[in-house]
Amino acid sequence: MSFDSPAFNRRHFLELLAAGLGAGMLPSALAAQAAAAGQPVRGGTLIANVSPEPSAGLVGGINISAPVLPISASIFDGLVTYDRDFKPQPQLAESWEQSADGKTITFRLRRGVTWHDGVPFTSADVQYSILNVVKKTHPRGGSTFAKVTSVDTPDEHTVVLNLSGPSPVIWSALFGTETQIVPKHLYDGTNPLTNPWNSKPIGTGAFVFKEWVRGSHILLERNPDYWDKGKPYLDRVIFKAIPDAGARAVALENGEILLAANNPVPESDVARLAANPSLVVNTEGWQAPAPIFFFDFNWRQERFRDIRVRKAFAHAIDRKALAENVWYGLATVATSPVPSYQKAFHNPDLPQYEYDPKKAEQLLEDAGLKRDANGVRLSITHVTCAPYGPVYVRAGELFRQQLKQIGVEVKLINYDLGTYVRKLFTDYEFDTSSMWYSCYPDPQIGVQRRFWSKNIKPGSPSSNGSGYSSPEMDRAIEAMQEEGDVEKRKAHIFEMQRIAQEDVASITLLELQFYGIYNKRLQGLRAGPLTFYSTLADAWLQS
Repeated sequence: MSFDSPAFNRRHFLELLAAGLGAGMLPSALAAQAAAAGQPVRGGTLIANVSPEPSAGLVGGINISAPVLPISASIFDGLVTYDRDFKPQPQLAESWEQSADGKTITFRLRRGVTWHDGVPFTSADVQYSILNVVKKTHPRGGSTFAKVTSVDTPDEHTVVLNLSGPSPVIWSALFGTETQIVPKHLYDGTNPLTNPWNSKPIGTGAFVFKEWVRGSHILLERNPDYWDKGKPYLDRVIFKAIPDAGARAVALENGEILLAANNPVPESDVARLAANPSLVVNTEGWQAPAPIFFFDFNWRQERFRDIRVRKAFAHAIDRKALAENVWYGLATVATSPVPSYQKAFHNPDLPQYEYDPKKAEQLLEDAGLKRDANGVRLSITHVTCAPYGPVYVRAGELFRQQLKQIGVEVKLINYDLGTYVRKLFTDYEFDTSSMWYSCYPDPQIGVQRRFWSKNIKPGSPSSNGSGYSSPEMDRAIEAMQEEGDVEKRKAHIFEMQRIAQEDVASITLLELQFYGIYNKRLQGLRAGPLTFYSTLADAWLQS
């Protein structure tokens, strides 16, 4: 029997369950008493869902796709983590200080930390990660750390970031799934994007990677040498791949899985699951990602460089119908690429493209796109990623229906995650696409990457895959990166939004209300703006 055969996967998965006493069943009376008192209980296996299964790699500092981050957060650490108010708290860095002029930030690192292979963690790992991974390969890091000119390591436990000027954004991007620290001894001299350790990661986190059986599960086991003594409480975590969204809902209901993030079930099932007394549907913890659903053009194609065509598409899509009939009300109409949640940065005075099929038709007429004998003005292929959930497939069907009204013939292709990433960010083989992006607490982290021409990075997921390029936009983004004054920087952020909206660089459609679902037996999830992208070091199971 081959190692990756379905029979092997299922048998091996059942063996893991048995080792974990059936999703964490704890037989001792002492453990039961502790659980009843609300005290953390040691032991057990947490079975969580991963959906879709990651296409390549589990290092969140390199592959920032949503399925990777809940896993990566327990394998790796960042310099800091955040509390509910997004204030930095110690993680690999015990303390820090910033100079009065904002040009140096000094981190004092935690002593006695080792990588999962036993090699000591030092300042050299931080220096390498920031300069060679975050700044060079991360789709957001080039902008976030634009002002970092060098990184000094005066000793093994001290790191000094040297900046060209104050950088407000850095303090919003130091958490473990964004600015992840990787082991220099395994990455130095390699291409971080293709390093084989991406698929068998070595971190400093609460759990140690043990195996990835494709199509079945990813297994993490307790790190006995974790720096936060006494943690983690769980013996192991199994991230189980369940491709079908309906099957995930059933698995949550029957207790087969106890945790599922990233909108794991069909939106039509959410109300039913919320009424289940054993489950919690959690809509908190998405304040930082603040996801936005969008419709992109491939700017490499001449037909989409005509702004009349892009505006026609924008007027042809009914955002309210999308929010109400496809997302079942778990979304609101977006008016800017920066979400309204980010009140300090959201520009409320932008041009909008109301649903108006007649205006859309006239724009296509003006662009010289006449209906043929079959009533077709333009034929396109629209791609999305089906494993993220049926809602994205239904959205594509709504696009096809509404664009047909204005003479645009749409062929839908729903790719698996790996193919989707390759087609959009390496091969650029698509006409239009739709998906969501994470904004994070500052537009310089999550939004600018989609519009900055210097972020067109072949092979880098979630970079500027559309190929949009505008000197005016680049100037606004780079001015935002350089400006240290809060109000002046805000003006550049407003300008970035104005240009994106007026250019129809992309069609911003919805602000999504993300949710995760977990069984009430699962305790100790970290509350805050990154709940499901946080370590499971504090998690434990009631018997």
